Amino acid sequence: MVKKDERQLELPLAAAPKLRVINGLGQKQVEPLADRDAVARVLIEAGADLLLRRISPDRAEAIEREVDEVLALFDKVDSNPLLMPVLKRKLDELEGLVRETREKKALRRRR
Repeated sequence: MVKKDERQLELPLAAAPKLRVINGLGQKQVEPLADRDAVARVLIEAGADLLLRRISPDRAEAIEREVDEVLALFDKVDSNPLLMPVLKRKLDELEGLVRETREKKALRRRR
């Protein structure tokens, strides 16, 4: 079995950038979907996965629909805080869809 290299590259933002290897955990950190920016990053990730053919067009469309609905709810909650439980439920559903998508991608990579 091949040992997985868990080192990462770090790119300093100095005038003369140099790359150096740092120890990492070998896995991207999963952030909770707590704000609009995190939800928008889900859409960007799905778009990249679609372009790289890591997910199907149907899966990408499902994620896009969920993201659109959640972003609309964020706007509605601003004017009507009573909708917060609905937003939280939809965020949980989106997190579930994203988690399932990432697990399927990981399974395909291991094959």
